[in-house]
Amino acid sequence: MSFETPVPPYNASDPHATFLNSTCLDLLLIEMVPMAHRIVAELAVQGQNGAKPLEDAERKDAVFRRLESLGYRVGQGLVERFSRDRQRFSDSLDVIKFLCKDMWTLIFRKQIDNLKTNHRGVYVLTDNSFRPFARMSMSSPSEALAQAQPFLWFPCGIISGVLASLGINATVQAETSELPGATFQIKTNPAKG
Repeated sequence: MSFETPVPPYNASDPHATFLNSTCLDLLLIEMVPMAHRIVAELAVQGQNGAKPLEDAERKDAVFRRLESLGYRVGQGLVERFSRDRQRFSDSLDVIKFLCKDMWTLIFRKQIDNLKTNHRGVYVLTDNSFRPFARMSMSSPSEALAQAQPFLWFPCGIISGVLASLGINATVQAETSELPGATFQIKTNPAKG
């Protein structure tokens, strides 16, 4: 990573341009999930005052919302910086391609491996070697898959933030069936007019 200020125009597709130390990002992503669990647990204890404790589903949902909202803001910031010198996108497929090629390369140092669409607002992005899962291991595959799911929530937020900043209202879901792969499903919502 260079400590010098990059000279405009900022080009996310330039393979020699480095704006983020990838090891720092890896360590941040590793620590975000336990941090979100700690914050939710601390807030639940502070807010109890005689109320019943959070159930597992409520706690999981609170952690999901926290991680997704952090990712959402990161996605908005990245788009502000790296799409300002680009031409306007003509349709939602162009936005998704920008996400798969330029933004994913910027964040995870590789492009999405596969993009599928039904041309009716549903896009499936597949990353066969999702970087945050590269070093993840557990004693059993089912335990690994269960432990990996929360690490997809921050990237879901990033995708949502990128799309919202570019004018696409969408819901994003992620899953993994085998480490280190990850699949993100984007369902665009038609604009209300």
